[in-house]
Amino acid sequence: MYPHQAMLGSELSRRQFVQGAMGLGAWSLAGGLANAEKPADGWIDAHVHVWTGDTERYPLKAGMTKDRMAVPSFTPEELFAHTGPCGVRRIVLIQMSYYGSDNSYMLDAMERHRGVFAGVAIVNENDHPCKSMLALADKGVRGFRLRPSGPSADDWFASPPLTAMFRCGAEHGLAMCLLVDPEHLPAVDRMAKKNPDTPIVIDHFARIGAGGEIREPDVDALCGLAKNRNVCVKTSAFYALGKKKAPYLDLAPMIRRLLDAFGPPRLMWASDSPFQVINEHTYRDSLDLIRSRIDFLSDSDRQWLLGKTADRLFF
Repeated sequence: MYPHQAMLGSELSRRQFVQGAMGLGAWSLAGGLANAEKPADGWIDAHVHVWTGDTERYPLKAGMTKDRMAVPSFTPEELFAHTGPCGVRRIVLIQMSYYGSDNSYMLDAMERHRGVFAGVAIVNENDHPCKSMLALADKGVRGFRLRPSGPSADDWFASPPLTAMFRCGAEHGLAMCLLVDPEHLPAVDRMAKKNPDTPIVIDHFARIGAGGEIREPDVDALCGLAKNRNVCVKTSAFYALGKKKAPYLDLAPMIRRLLDAFGPPRLMWASDSPFQVINEHTYRDSLDLIRSRIDFLSDSDRQWLLGKTADRLFF
C-alpha cells in the first residue's frame, strides 16, 4: 500500500476526518503578524502530486483503477490555479503512487515546465535501483520516495537494495525521502547514523497526529533525529494531522519543537496537494500557517521553511 491509501484511504473526497485533542499544551495566536518578504522568485512547495485522467497515454500501475483516484486529475495547470495566487513559483513533484515506478507523467511535467518543477521519483528497489536512480537524476530528479515494508523496518533498511540506494544517494547528493510512521523512527535513526552523507527527508512530520492525537513521545523521537546532520523534515500535510482543521494552530507546538531541534535550514514547508485542497481545506490556509499565523517564526525562519531549504536540496 502506498502513501495516501495507507494514510487517508483512497477516496479522499468522501472520507471523514477524526478530530483529536492536542497533547502538547494550548497554543494562542498573536494577531497582526506581518508576512515574510516574498523572494523575487516566489515560495517553494516541497511536496505536490500530479496526475492525469489520460490513462491510455499514462497507464496506471497493476491493480490501480481510475475510480480509486482521489480526484479525476490534478494536472500542473490545475495545480497552478492554487499556487499562482499564493506566490508559490517552484514546486517539488512527488511521484504519484497510482503510477508505481513509471515516472513518465512526472518527468513530462518537469520537461514542459522547466525551472518550475524538481522531482522525487519512485524506483523498483529490487531491480538495479542505482542504475535507475542515476538515469532519473540526469532528467532532474533529486530524490527518491521510500516506504518501509515487511514486518521489520530494520530488516528492510538493511536489505542489499536499500543499502545500495543510500550509498548512491551519498555519492550523488540524492535525497532519500521517507514516508514513515512514528514507530519507524528508531530504525530511521539507525540508518541515518550508518549513512551520514546521505540526505534524508522525513515526509509529513513522520505522520505524527494522523490518528488525531499528537503524542509527545512521538515528537521526542522525531526531534531525536536532529542529532543526524543529514536529516531534514517536511512540515506538511496539515489537513491530515492533529485536529485536521484550519488554521491548523494545534500543530504549532510540534513545529516549534522541530525548529528548536533541527533549526530552520533543515525544515521545509509543503502542501501535499491535491490532498490539501480537497473538501473544506485550502492551499492558502496551509501556506499561511507558516507565512503569517505562527508568531515564533522570524522572517528568516520563514525564508528557510518556505523556500531556502527546499531550494538547497532539490533545485
